[in-house]
Amino acid sequence: MTTLTEPGTVTTRRSNRLMWAILGLVLLAEALDVIDATVTNIAAPTIARELHGGEGLIKWLGTSYMLAMGVLLLVGGRLGDKFGQRRLFLIGMSGFTLASAVAGFSPNPGLLIAARVAQGAFGALLIPQGMAIMTKAFSRDMLAKAFGLFGPILGLSSVGGPVLAGFIISADLFGLSWRPIFLANIILGGVGLVIAAKILPRDDDSDRSTVVDGWGSGLLAVAMLGLLYGLIEGSTNGWSAVPVASITAGGLFFAAFAYRQRTATHPLITPSLLQNRGFTSGMLVGLSVFAAGTGLIFVLSLFLQEGLHASPRDTSLGLVPLTLGLIVAGFAAMGGLVAKLGRTLVFLGLAIVLAGCGWLLALVDHSGTNVSLWAPAPALFVIGIGIGLCFVTIPTVALGDASPEEAGSASGSLSSIQQLASAIGSAAVTSIFFQAATSGLDHAMKVSLIVVLAVTALSLPVVALMPRTAPSEPHQ
Repeated sequence: MTTLTEPGTVTTRRSNRLMWAILGLVLLAEALDVIDATVTNIAAPTIARELHGGEGLIKWLGTSYMLAMGVLLLVGGRLGDKFGQRRLFLIGMSGFTLASAVAGFSPNPGLLIAARVAQGAFGALLIPQGMAIMTKAFSRDMLAKAFGLFGPILGLSSVGGPVLAGFIISADLFGLSWRPIFLANIILGGVGLVIAAKILPRDDDSDRSTVVDGWGSGLLAVAMLGLLYGLIEGSTNGWSAVPVASITAGGLFFAAFAYRQRTATHPLITPSLLQNRGFTSGMLVGLSVFAAGTGLIFVLSLFLQEGLHASPRDTSLGLVPLTLGLIVAGFAAMGGLVAKLGRTLVFLGLAIVLAGCGWLLALVDHSGTNVSLWAPAPALFVIGIGIGLCFVTIPTVALGDASPEEAGSASGSLSSIQQLASAIGSAAVTSIFFQAATSGLDHAMKVSLIVVLAVTALSLPVVALMPRTAPSEPHQ
């Protein structure tokens, strides 16, 4: 009975319930992002066949989403500071839900890719707001509990998304084939939008004087689009003047972006970070490893479906060992290994990736496409552990030499690098796979693995330039 409680207890309980509700909402948004970033790993071959999109569509399905997300993540955070996190969260959730509906009902490849770009763009508005809202509204103890839940929830999402996609496609619900993997977001996003409108605190303390570097964002977007379009177009339809010109233009625009970051009054990346050897080394290692890891996961799905003729459901189950390795490594790293080992853990992660890829290469070289679906499971688990250690450890250790004033920009920059690297890796490794597939899918898988091994090995010397230890208090 409330009459027996101490004064303020009822209010405190309501406040606690509200904070848990906000946490659930933020986790829903994060889960939607992870699921939509990974579902096309399984669904791409089916979508390409039914929409007659060919190799180009397979390459763009994941790349377009991650490209838009990576380019706009930093901008999304700045817009939240300028116009209020609640407003941007509602806009992001609304746009993401609408874009998902368009993706689910798309009748042709062009509209589907446009919808994927819109999903990534609105996701970039949505995701940064959650952390900012929690930082403002939560007590220190509640914030610690909240961050402790992110790993398990996002880990389950990374497993559940592709597995669910595989089962949905195989089940052919209502004769819709792959479409429900996007249409489900209408329900989840709609529920999230209603809840957000009711419970998110109004933020009247937004700083309208916050400057958003629109020119910098535009230059980066054009640069990345030029590079990726040239890569995908050239590898799909031949290296004519168009893809070569596109890649050249992308390089020129990236140079302009770099110059803008050095001269702008309010650049997207704090200039002192670019002079920090530990941070820039971490960005280079992250760019290489995120690209190679994401690309490898994508072509593994293609190899299982096209080479071993596994169904989408069986493919999703066949990749579970890799995802479990990612989760195990992530928990181990965040459980204290990063703090104890620092950059040594990055070395260890890269070494494990090399061992797992070498193991898988030997298996494919020996058995080709006659290998059973479950024969690669041990090697995939080892690869998952290595990639998981790298994915968790690199962004954390790279912040080791960043000052508290630089932490926000550094963390946001690394998140953008991860998304952009994933877009590059998805396009590049998939292009290599299809180029080599003319000599057989087992040959394509071997070539892809050799490329991943080479990129991973070349990253090892750069790790020695990263900070020795992670920050004493992780920057969120």
